[in-house]
Amino acid sequence: MALRGNLRDFTVTQLLNLINLANKTGTLVVEGPNEIAKVAFREGKLAFAQIGQEDASLAMVLHRARRLNASQVKAIQMRTDHMSDKELGLLLINAGYVSQDDILTNLQLYFTDVIRRLFTWVEGFFRFENELMPPDDRITVRLDLENLIIEGARQLREWEQLQDEIPSLDMALKFTDRPGANIRNVNLSVEEWRVVSYINPKNTIKQIANANKMNELEIRRIVYGLLQAGLVEIIRPAGARVIPAVRSFPTENKEEQKSLVNRLIDRIRSM
Repeated sequence: MALRGNLRDFTVTQLLNLINLANKTGTLVVEGPNEIAKVAFREGKLAFAQIGQEDASLAMVLHRARRLNASQVKAIQMRTDHMSDKELGLLLINAGYVSQDDILTNLQLYFTDVIRRLFTWVEGFFRFENELMPPDDRITVRLDLENLIIEGARQLREWEQLQDEIPSLDMALKFTDRPGANIRNVNLSVEEWRVVSYINPKNTIKQIANANKMNELEIRRIVYGLLQAGLVEIIRPAGARVIPAVRSFPTENKEEQKSLVNRLIDRIRSM
């Protein structure tokens, strides 16, 4: 049976650490609220990653990295409709467009970017499929996970701090009446302005996040910044029942946490 679980119980960072420690080969499938991500590993190393229907073909990866322009991508797509990424890579190398190092480096950057986006997923379900690997026509890499795990652990600490500062997204926001907290004098990002435009005692933080298609980490980051700037206050919406925040780990006891992780490692190794 494939390993299954909830991101509320085990974060993506913890899962990467388990896969790395167990030297697992297979694909981690993560089902978020809106998209499904697939991350493949060989012997505990990152091999391939893709989110949803995003085009992860070699041509588009090189285009996003500005190694190929739009005209070149269009020409490639017209002439190589049935060509695999491996065949396309060889063609591009022989034609002098890119080198083998260019291809591998940009694929690694794209796959790690997918992982970084997954770090922001705090809701959803996961399963590990031993037999599922990327299609044979795709180019895979072999990338150590240690640096990504460190980065994910840093982001996990940020997430825990934000949960402490903003325990519930069922609260609302209002602008402060304090002198000097004039929003016109503050330099806000595009995302912050979008959130600000929805601030109203009737709108919960969760509703603002949904309206802007933001996940929990993204909305908490912005709200925390607005709180630190003294621009807003958190208030209880009239008549709303506040749902307690779900903790990032199923138990507060450190020994129980260690035991739970060890059991999961043993389970992965036995698969």
